[in-house]
Amino acid sequence: MPLVSDTSGSTIQNGDSLLKRSFVPSLLHLPRNVYLLLLFTTGKGFQLSISALTLNYYVHSLGYRPDFIGVFSAMPAIGALIGAVPTGMLADRIGRKPLLLLTAILTPLFLAVCALVTSAPLLLATSLIQGFVSTAYWVTNLPLLVESTTEKQRVGVLAMNSFLLLGIGALGNLLGGAIPEFIAGILHVSAASTLPLRWGVFAAALFTFVFGLPLWFLREPKRAVNVEQSTTAVKAGATVVPMSKEPQDEMDVGTSNDLDEATVVPMSKEPQPAWLFLQLLIPDLVFTMGEGAVVALIQIYFVLRFQLLPGTLGIIFTISGLAGGIFSLTAPLFVKRWSKLRLITSVQYLTAPLMVLIGFAPTLPLAIAGEYARSFMRTLIEPVYAAFAMEQVSDRQRATLAGFYSVTWSVGFSVGPTIAGWLQTNVSLSTSFVFGAFCLLLAPSLLLTFFSSKVMRPHEVES
Repeated sequence: MPLVSDTSGSTIQNGDSLLKRSFVPSLLHLPRNVYLLLLFTTGKGFQLSISALTLNYYVHSLGYRPDFIGVFSAMPAIGALIGAVPTGMLADRIGRKPLLLLTAILTPLFLAVCALVTSAPLLLATSLIQGFVSTAYWVTNLPLLVESTTEKQRVGVLAMNSFLLLGIGALGNLLGGAIPEFIAGILHVSAASTLPLRWGVFAAALFTFVFGLPLWFLREPKRAVNVEQSTTAVKAGATVVPMSKEPQDEMDVGTSNDLDEATVVPMSKEPQPAWLFLQLLIPDLVFTMGEGAVVALIQIYFVLRFQLLPGTLGIIFTISGLAGGIFSLTAPLFVKRWSKLRLITSVQYLTAPLMVLIGFAPTLPLAIAGEYARSFMRTLIEPVYAAFAMEQVSDRQRATLAGFYSVTWSVGFSVGPTIAGWLQTNVSLSTSFVFGAFCLLLAPSLLLTFFSSKVMRPHEVES
């Protein structure tokens, strides 16, 4: 699963009073860069939720079956897999802002093209390209937020970014359902027909474009170390470690360099723990395959199984997204009572029968209840899983591990929907949920096999 920011719960004393004294004021006095980036994240969240609700529905309205829709849903993840590394390298070379501006223009462009084309090859091609150009957001947004904030502001800003993307962005499900209904009322056609759904996809594209326009005012933070210094240090067998130096004016972090000084220390010759990486990544790949088999096609499943119109579908998934986001805030309470590994594996085991319940539910209310419970559990373990994974390796290996996790996500959300679409077309709608449940039984079993007998690593006690 994609890794999230460290919760850093162990560093907080008297949480309520600290929240009032530090967290809230820090969010009220931020650099302009941060507000611009958070604004774009809000638009991105709306785009993701609206397109998730309407895009597959649109392809279904063209007459395509679930096997093709499964492949179509996998295309953005394949595009992201192809584009992640070269986009990251390009961002390091030419800067973050140009690529962020480019994705704010090209992502809505190719999303709109997806809503215009009708042939299978063009649908697959535009979906692939749309996933490729969207990668620039994921590669540049978080680095820019980190580089534009002080250490005291950083955790709160990253938490706010996640909330805007997943929590507030979930409100886009309402728009994704309401817009086709509105257009259908004007045209006197069914909301499940092609033209109203096409306008829903256009709306998703419009959010990214409009919310991306203020990015022109973004000021790229200066790099901590210039290229010549970095090259010399690497050739000398050393690594450059920036010295923390808070800016004089927190309101100008986005335009000043808060890491002007650096020191060169010998590079660690610590080998990459290949087997440890595999132990962490293989269960995650299995998990994301199971999640992808269900999540990527869950909206179209409700349409095919219960004949829901876009408006009703939007309400269902808006509630699911908001409630899941709020429930995820309780994760630290569970971690205090159980170990991270026990919580992760227990939740995954419990989620497996919920997937089966959704797939075989005889009534809509029962299927909705199963989906809500599954969503709650999924969001509960998101930060816990991330913390557990990062604690297994040293700080010098965490960025590398995070990069590999993005690869497992892309592969899992490519293979999972493809398998699920084939099963729904050639066997039955419910069998894709059985496949997802099997993956969610296998993933925690692998985690327990690899880690249950291991002694707590020293990295887990880092403050």
